[in-house]
Amino acid sequence: MLKIAVIGGDGTGPEVVAEAVKVLKCIGELENIPMQFDDFNICGERYLKTGVTITEDEINSIRKYSSILLGAIGHPDVPPGILEKSLLLRLRFEFDQYINLRPVKLLPGVETPLKDKKPEDIDFVVVRENTEDLYTGTGGFFKKGTPDEVATQTAIYTRKGCERCIRWAFGYTRKRNNPKGKQLTLVGKTNVLTYGHDLLKRTFDEVAVEFPDVKTDYNNVDACCMWMVKNPEYYDVIVTTNMFGDIITDLAGILQGGMGVAAGGNINPEPNGCSMYEPMGGSAPKYTGKNVINPIAAINAAAMLLEQEGFTAAANRINKAIAFVTGNKMKSQAAGKMGYKTNEIGNLVCENL
Repeated sequence: MLKIAVIGGDGTGPEVVAEAVKVLKCIGELENIPMQFDDFNICGERYLKTGVTITEDEINSIRKYSSILLGAIGHPDVPPGILEKSLLLRLRFEFDQYINLRPVKLLPGVETPLKDKKPEDIDFVVVRENTEDLYTGTGGFFKKGTPDEVATQTAIYTRKGCERCIRWAFGYTRKRNNPKGKQLTLVGKTNVLTYGHDLLKRTFDEVAVEFPDVKTDYNNVDACCMWMVKNPEYYDVIVTTNMFGDIITDLAGILQGGMGVAAGGNINPEPNGCSMYEPMGGSAPKYTGKNVINPIAAINAAAMLLEQEGFTAAANRINKAIAFVTGNKMKSQAAGKMGYKTNEIGNLVCENL
């Protein structure tokens, strides 16, 4: 039984996650995969009413699930940082979801701002370390609110954190088995971040010896941003740090046609790990309840969930159905311009499984 905790979240989150669940139920019947879905009311609206983001009981309950399907977190009346830190970051750290997986694939019929680039040109994956770096919250203030104020924010890197992410990325590159050649590119800033990124690079080089079939490369992050735009077809898999991964995956999202199609996974690869999958588009509160938001990213997240749970054939069926719908049915990926309502997109994907 595949047990999935569903967190619709804020804004249009419940609308897009409903379509992802619809597709999962449909493929579950077609592929004979038993699934159980349980909803958790964790969102900004509840925080505004109760002051509670997530309880210990909810954390312990969710811990029993292998996967979380998240719609979106972000409420316009909640100050920035509260929900992100106490919900998103807490879930990542609490469940040790040390891999952030971001496929970057241009789908048929989806526009990219890169002139003359086609789906076969934009098809790579970013593996982002997800539990260290600046996101540990290490730092503080001295003389806050005075002219002499000092603020520190410290990036934390450990050998264990670097190695487990890099090793997973090598294994993923080998498994992905790109017909153009298996290549893993490390992205860092070794010429400036001479401590943490020295550890990162040394770890990468040492682990690489165990994967002689995988070609390796290194980019400084600024060069990577340039080459992702100029020659995205160069990349197969990128592995990088938490902070740089956060930045370059947003750039990558635009290259693949926008956040309406981009999905990500926060993965704990251990045997009993709990992983979380989500669309990257945010809560889009101005479209809430209008049935016009694009659910493709959430459905992509559902396919990722199945792939990581070992149901590769089912994931491939969803991916092919999505590609057919974007390439042959949808007029646009923009909210309100798709040519279909939100729930109709989910129906189209189900019809084409």
